[in-house]
Amino acid sequence: MDTLITPDIIARRKRKTLLAVAALLASLSVAAWAINRVVSPSVGVDDVSIATVRIGNIANTINASGIVIPVHEELVSSPIQTRVAKVHAKLGQQVQAGELLLELDSRTILLAIDSLKEQLAQQENRIVALTLEMEQKRKQLTSAIELLQLDLEATRVRLGRYQTLRKAGGASAEDLLTAELNVKRNEIQLRQHHEQLADNKLVTNSNIEGARLQKSILQKQMQEQQQLLAQSQVRAPFAGMLTWLMAEEGASVAVGQLVAKVSELNNYKVEASLSDFHARALNAGQKVLVEQGNVRLNGEVQTVLPEIQNGTVKLLVTLAEPHHAMLRNKLRVEVNIVTEQKQNALLADSGPAFNGRGPQDIFVVRDGVARKTTLNIGASDGKSVEILSGVRAGDRLITSDTSRYKDRDSVRVAQ
Repeated sequence: MDTLITPDIIARRKRKTLLAVAALLASLSVAAWAINRVVSPSVGVDDVSIATVRIGNIANTINASGIVIPVHEELVSSPIQTRVAKVHAKLGQQVQAGELLLELDSRTILLAIDSLKEQLAQQENRIVALTLEMEQKRKQLTSAIELLQLDLEATRVRLGRYQTLRKAGGASAEDLLTAELNVKRNEIQLRQHHEQLADNKLVTNSNIEGARLQKSILQKQMQEQQQLLAQSQVRAPFAGMLTWLMAEEGASVAVGQLVAKVSELNNYKVEASLSDFHARALNAGQKVLVEQGNVRLNGEVQTVLPEIQNGTVKLLVTLAEPHHAMLRNKLRVEVNIVTEQKQNALLADSGPAFNGRGPQDIFVVRDGVARKTTLNIGASDGKSVEILSGVRAGDRLITSDTSRYKDRDSVRVAQ
């Protein structure tokens, strides 16, 4: 016979059922959590770089590699083909203006100078000889002219007497004609002697001018050789450091070959090199930040060199502090060329997660989960990047390399 189930028993059975269902649901939740822990990828907070989005100012820059060079540097070359006779200085030493660095063999120059001296003496003697010859001929012709003038006067007197006698019938026509011809002959001879005197003076003066011109040419050649002789004593053009020197005595040297280089001390600029991809964005006058370690120096683009070699463009940068103690010749530095500046922009620390400008997927961390979010990236100065859209100030971004999670929409960030 059936018996009625008491309400207490029914309630107890319901509680057991509810407890069983709750236990089952808890087990399923734990199992799901455990499976999620096993299947879903996670990353330790210490294994990634996380940056907080902030508001600040940023200067968009183009990065380049640079090398420190002296503002003033002078190359000293050999004026002749010769050899190094004697070296007086050492590479790297500080030198004063005019200090003797090395001597070149000058024997060929000395021989050329001796030859020129002899040629100059010959021209001097020629000028003297031509002058004496002209004076001697002048005296001879002057004496001949004086005699001809006397003869002309005598023949004119004789002609006058015959003309008087002819009128009186005391002289024949033939005698009168002879007297007239003698006067004309003397006049012609006198005129010829005057012309000969002028021609002789003209010719001799021309020869003397030619000798003087040749003398002037030889004197200029002498000056050139004397300058070459002075240049064979290679001296420092100004006070500075000897940064290059042909220090091997007896070494052959060609005309125009570099034998020494002197650089100005404690006055530097920077030569920067970068890809010609950025050539259109470069202009003289742009602000520049030069970095070496923890030292930062402000500068300005002095000039962009027009020639592009092997896909590389070069530019020269003047420094606001060209005498800074950090600067050394040939020191390598980082050069950041400022192309634009922005105020009150959303910024985040730069990292491998960012790849240039434009839209790109970045993991944004919220509540322990990094979710892939499309951000629009703007300017960059190498230290920070500008975020145009996709986040707000205070958000946290993973800035380290996340390429292994590129196919995931989210990643857990384990504390």
